[in-house]
Amino acid sequence: MATVIPESEVEVTAVRAQGAGGQNVNKVSSAIHLRFDIRNSSLPDDHKERLLALRDSRITRDGVLVIKAQTQRSQDMNRAEAFGRLQEVVDSVAQAPRVRRATKPTYGSKMRRLETKNLRSQVKVLRGRVIE
Repeated sequence: MATVIPESEVEVTAVRAQGAGGQNVNKVSSAIHLRFDIRNSSLPDDHKERLLALRDSRITRDGVLVIKAQTQRSQDMNRAEAFGRLQEVVDSVAQAPRVRRATKPTYGSKMRRLETKNLRSQVKVLRGRVIE
């Protein structure tokens, strides 16, 4: 189940796109800057914590997720792409990570490790100086 993000919590700004595009790029504000304040959103608290804990350069120190979409020529398509990326980020933290339980190595794996160590040791001993 995807978490629904109300559009009222998202600040969308149209800006001029960077890069190649001929005369059109200088005239039309087709790129989209999307700003989503994580701390003041209606997301569940556990979602907020996991979002703020992400090591993502798009999240500012103030807890605002900034997404810039400028790959398409039309503003509507860039807007849809930005909202899609926002939804992806939120969905990535929607499910809590599984807790890892520490386990011990099996007896067989310990024996195999010691056997390979012994074989390696023998190879290195045989490389030494030959004493007659």
